[in-house]
Order: sequence, then structure tokens, then C-alpha cells
Amino acid sequence: MADVIGQRGARRALEVAAAGGHHVLMVGPPGAGKSMLATRLPGLLPPMTDDEALTSAALLSASMCGFSPAQWRQRPFRAPHHSSSAAALVGGHNPPRPGEITLAHLGVLFLDELPEFDRHVLETLREPLEAGRITISRAAWQADFPAACQLIAAMNPCPCGWRGDPNGRCRCTPEIAGRYLRKLSGPLLDRIDIQIEIPALSPAELSARAAESGEPSTTIAARVQRARERQFARQGKTNRELDGREVDEVCRPDNAGEGLLREAGERFGWSARAYYRVLKVARTIADLAGVDTPNTTQIAEAVQYRRVFANA
Repeated sequence: MADVIGQRGARRALEVAAAGGHHVLMVGPPGAGKSMLATRLPGLLPPMTDDEALTSAALLSASMCGFSPAQWRQRPFRAPHHSSSAAALVGGHNPPRPGEITLAHLGVLFLDELPEFDRHVLETLREPLEAGRITISRAAWQADFPAACQLIAAMNPCPCGWRGDPNGRCRCTPEIAGRYLRKLSGPLLDRIDIQIEIPALSPAELSARAAESGEPSTTIAARVQRARERQFARQGKTNRELDGREVDEVCRPDNAGEGLLREAGERFGWSARAYYRVLKVARTIADLAGVDTPNTTQIAEAVQYRRVFANA
């Protein structure tokens, strides 16, 4: 596993994810704050437009859970249990009904304990995560559902959860820990833009954090909003939604940044998809900084967000 980026780095990664609509995977021991960070993400996202609010309300109304007025203009946050079936997650039944990935449209789909989901269920996420839509076909029915949500996933680094713990609480062998990590396929991981390892906090660090006056969420949300506005003014959508040709046009870094990115890609053995996703993340970091062309600073930060499984 790569070096952890720390709690402050995790909060920064979440800001980048919110600004660019990127998918995130957090790896860390129990109690590290993964679920807390995930639940904060909807509050960092820009307010819903009227059209987005109507779309979300219509989708929820078509589901078994229904829609309540209190949900108006609230970004959806769906957190299905890891025992969920493929039909529950991506949609199914006859006639077809929307699944959790559709109910999270324009919001957040949070999958905790990611490796505990059935592997087949996780593989059904690959296409909708890429396309932002999913088609459910049955003998007499076919339905096309939107699925443009942000995936936020969390997992432990090993079955017991304590791999790398300085107190030696982990009892998993390297083979067991490696087998646990390999429950997630390469194609699925390729589609997750930001992959970070979050450490547990010691009691001393928790006391220090309680005394800190951290940056308020409203300040971070304002930065996210400005970065989103830059993206929509430039290309009419978030950076995550850019296709390959558009990435070449708007995400290309300067010469030094491109050299650093090429070196990192060769070192970590990235696929073409992973390479382009790092470029998109770097473009988002540049948007947050108000920079027109990503440079080595933005590239280096984006590379740090994709090192968790480099040496797993």
C-alpha cells in the first residue's frame, strides 16, 4: 500500500471530488472517519437547479421509497447495505424499476465495506459509472434510467481492518490481506478517480483536532462552486464527464507536468483509462486554484490520489 495522506489530505481530496464530480475510494481502519467524510460530501456540492430538483424528485417518486417535500433540492445520498442484490443496486424486476445508482442520480452513492459486496454486483456498476446511464432490458420491457451520481466507497485495508496498525493489532497474513484487496477488479478500480488511504487518529491527535478551528464547510463549498462554474463555462459539464478527445483539449498540462505524469504512469503501470482520469483530477485541482493550464503542482497532487493500490 502507498503512504497515507493524512486526515487533512483526505478532506482536501473530498473537496477535489466535489469540485469535479469524481468517484472516490477511501481505505482505512475502523473509526478512521471514512463514513463521516462520505456524509459530508453532499453539503459541499453546488445547490440543485430547478431542472435537477425536478428530475431527482421524479426518480424518487417512481421508486418504492417515494418522495417527500423535505427532500426538495436536497442532493440524494444513498447508502445501500453490502448484502444488496444487483437488481437493488442498478435496477431490475419486471417491469423494470430504478436501483440505488439511479436514485442517487445528481447526488452521492455511498458503498461502505466495498469488498463485502458480491463481486458480480460490483461489476454491474462498471458501465453506469462510465456512461452515467443504465439500460434495463426484459423480455417485454426496456427502460433507460439516468445514473449520473458520484460513487463514494469505503473499505478496510484487510479483513480484520488493522493492517499497518502500529500497535500490532492486525492478525492477517500478507496473502490474506492481498486476497481481500483483490476482491475489487482492475476494471472497477480503473473507474474510481481518487483512491486514498486514511489513517486512524490517536487520542492525542483527536484532542488536538478538537482544539483546532477548521475551515468551515461553507468556505469549501464556495470554492467548489467557483470551480464548477469554470468547468461549465469552458465545456458545459463536469471534468469527470469529459470524453477522451475533450480531455486532450482541455486537460493537457504544461511540458513539465506532462513529463511528471508520464513518469508516474509508467512507474505505477496505469491503464489508458487511469491515465486520463488522473488528467481529469489534475484539471479539477487547477480549476480550484484558478489556473488555466495544469502544472507539476496539480499533477503531483493528482498522482498522490491514485497510489493506494500501486504496491498492494
